[in-house]
Amino acid sequence: MGRKILLEHINVPGIKTYDIYRKMGGYASVEKALKSMTPDEVVEEVKTSGLRGRGGAGFPTGMKWSFIDKKSGKPRHLVCNADESEPGTFKDRFLMEYIPHLLIEGMITSSYALGCNLSYIYIRGEYMWVFRILENAIKEAYAAGWLGKNIMGTGWDLDLHVHCGAGAYICGEETALIESLEGKRGNPRIKPPFPAVSGLWANPTVVNNVESIAAVPWIVNNTGAEYAKIGIGRSTGTKLISASGHCKNPGVYEIELGLGVDEFMNSDEYLGGMMDDRPLKALVPGGSSVPILPANLIFKTAEGNDRLMSYESLSDGGFATGSMLGSGGFIVYNDTTCVVRNTWNFSRFYHHESCGQCSPCREGTGWLEKVLHRIETGHGREEDIELLWDIQRKIEGNTICPLGDAAAWPVAAAIRHFRDEFEYHVRFPEKIKNRDHFVAEPFEKVKHLVAKQEV
Repeated sequence: MGRKILLEHINVPGIKTYDIYRKMGGYASVEKALKSMTPDEVVEEVKTSGLRGRGGAGFPTGMKWSFIDKKSGKPRHLVCNADESEPGTFKDRFLMEYIPHLLIEGMITSSYALGCNLSYIYIRGEYMWVFRILENAIKEAYAAGWLGKNIMGTGWDLDLHVHCGAGAYICGEETALIESLEGKRGNPRIKPPFPAVSGLWANPTVVNNVESIAAVPWIVNNTGAEYAKIGIGRSTGTKLISASGHCKNPGVYEIELGLGVDEFMNSDEYLGGMMDDRPLKALVPGGSSVPILPANLIFKTAEGNDRLMSYESLSDGGFATGSMLGSGGFIVYNDTTCVVRNTWNFSRFYHHESCGQCSPCREGTGWLEKVLHRIETGHGREEDIELLWDIQRKIEGNTICPLGDAAAWPVAAAIRHFRDEFEYHVRFPEKIKNRDHFVAEPFEKVKHLVAKQEV
């Protein structure tokens, strides 16, 4: 059983209420930080911990904090990115719904470290019931004296608000989030300047993910050095994983980084193996935006090493043979999955969610969806596969924000690893045309049919 940091008390009855959370040691990090630590000392503990952003990018949190402009004299802000919109990812919702005071404690301690007096939690519009839970928890924190004026008699003030977005995936990008928070259309900003210099209302701003902020109380209470002992290499600490798809035990899991993918997939403590004991076909380990891995690359890297649940191991070999830990949206596919249909479904999402600011993304995501739909419905042409490859190549790296990359990577990986299946759709349209629910033939048979036709 791996160590639990974020979910240690998740099953305690009434843990979402202030009284029970406080009895379980809640808000101890605020007391420690305000009574015995300077803001810079808190930042140093987070840097020592090696905590990396848990929203997908994996950038070192303490380093990000150290970039904030302290010399301008402007007000500073901490914004929590709770706009969890990545398909396949639902771990932030779980934290906020069942242990909201952990996030609020993390916001207070982190705001102290950054010198903020006004902070925000920006939550996705579809999480309205979670919005109400957070609002109630914040009221309890105000009533207990953890928010407001002169906290713990230190002379430090902090106000914390929850802002509900309108359900736009693009607002998960930090500068689009800031634009939305300011009351404008959620379009990403051109950088520089970066938010640490000019963010919310042109003030120095740090934007962190829910899970990242929720880890701060443990780090402050137990020291960054202790946190760094958990995990492996530069992947320190624990990580929440949202598991879904064709596994026996879907749900939210907290794992120690460095756990073997094989153990996570097949042990009874975690996913318990494949649903209905069907063969494993593919895996998306980090949410819909990361490259898909075929069965032969899931448990072993291209070099033959055991693949681990860590930032480095999952990306080993680059996109040719690896993927990304991303947001931890772990989607499992068995042999009945149609990769073409799945890729088309992802492309529909990214086309719909593109803000339209960049031509490669605005036009390219539409073409990806259109061509994939043509192939999936049995009207594909041989040249469509190369057309898809060309479109995704022209999107990647050519947009203001990463949404373009997020749309391109799944298409590229699907073609790279499952080209036979795309060719099968093109060459055997009678097998899939006019079917609402296409169930792929076993992939080995697909490859055989394609190869046989080429002979």
